Amino acid sequence: MEVKVVRYVRIRVMTKATLPSTASINPRRVVLGITGGIAAYKSAELTRALKRSGIDVQVVMTDAAMKFITATTLQALSGKRVFTDLWDESIPNGMAHIELSRNADAILIAPASADFIAKLANGLCNDLLSTLCIARNANACPLVLAPAMNREMWENPATQRNVARLIADGVIILGPDSGDQACGETGMGRMLEPEALLTAVETFFAAQNTPKNLAGVTALVTAGPTFEAIDPVRGITNSSSGKMGYAIAESLRDAGAAVTLITGPTSLVIPVGIKAIQVKSASEMLSAVMHKIDEVKLFFAVAAVADYTPIAPHPQKMKKSAQGLTIKLKPTVDILATVASLPTPPFCVGFAAESENVVEYARKKRESKRIPVIVSNLATEAIGANDNQVTLIDDSGEHPIPKASKAKIAAQIVSHVATLYLKRQSPNTTESNIKPIKAPRIHNA
Repeated sequence: MEVKVVRYVRIRVMTKATLPSTASINPRRVVLGITGGIAAYKSAELTRALKRSGIDVQVVMTDAAMKFITATTLQALSGKRVFTDLWDESIPNGMAHIELSRNADAILIAPASADFIAKLANGLCNDLLSTLCIARNANACPLVLAPAMNREMWENPATQRNVARLIADGVIILGPDSGDQACGETGMGRMLEPEALLTAVETFFAAQNTPKNLAGVTALVTAGPTFEAIDPVRGITNSSSGKMGYAIAESLRDAGAAVTLITGPTSLVIPVGIKAIQVKSASEMLSAVMHKIDEVKLFFAVAAVADYTPIAPHPQKMKKSAQGLTIKLKPTVDILATVASLPTPPFCVGFAAESENVVEYARKKRESKRIPVIVSNLATEAIGANDNQVTLIDDSGEHPIPKASKAKIAAQIVSHVATLYLKRQSPNTTESNIKPIKAPRIHNA
């Protein structure tokens, strides 16, 4: 089995109508760094979007960036002077690379070229923007990069090594996206659109306001469907979109947990700040889970894992026959039951998607697997949808959650589970001593 670890992260695009305003008496401050690349034209719209959201924007440009877009344009859009010179004497102490980052809540580099990524990964700084990034207080001012380059440049092993090093250093990587490129080629390397980058910034700031009840807790989440191969081109799967599992992973992250997401095939992008392992079949998902399970305290089995898989997948595409087709199936291993039966299992949360007698079947499933919590939902309404309506079942009874977006449902599930988990860790802790986890202020598609 080959398990692929995603070394960069992307975000899903959300509509502006779903986003809150961050405007306040003390608005968030972002240094927007622009490096050389055709995607610099998107930085103008990004500046406007950040400003509309109530975020204070200070633009810093490299010499190469000014070959693509002028400082005058960015000054007009940001309402502030654009800084470009490391030796700028307008700053009272002559240290623009120090002063500009000390007042910032985050530094966002969009676009971040391959050259600039390489400089940061190796600690090189020979202009204002790179020196600004290296000189920042990493604990107070996070660094966020939105890569933009030709697909071959992005896939080059040197670039991937540099990106991996930056991620290990705590730098947040947003993107890139896949699509048509200015060079005429198509592939991975496009900078995320301004609206997506705005969403990432707002999500980041919103997460800072979420109580970190699960700080230091490791969590593992499975999501999406599995694909059980019949032959090289056919297989058994289901219509799970993975949205619920991804939303759970995001809510856990926002609550402070260190999250690993094991995902079957979906069209979703990996949420920011979450390590992801991509698998296809039920057996691959089982292997990935068991490889990580000893490291985690919370396990959310959200994936819609196939109950059966072909006994002997055909090595070649099978031809259509007038006599029909018979496929012999065998049961897959129950991942949740396997984890729950370990000598020292993590705190397990199961999901039961049923088409009838939803709560009754879920209750029996919880009892048979001997898990603390199970979440039941109506499969015909939940699978693939943006909204959900669930009932949590635990030792104290049933806890229905009214229909809402999967992001809001996920936040309430995580809040409930966190309360139970923390009480189990500290039996003398009363529920009133545990701060509830707030629902996220964004709506996940």
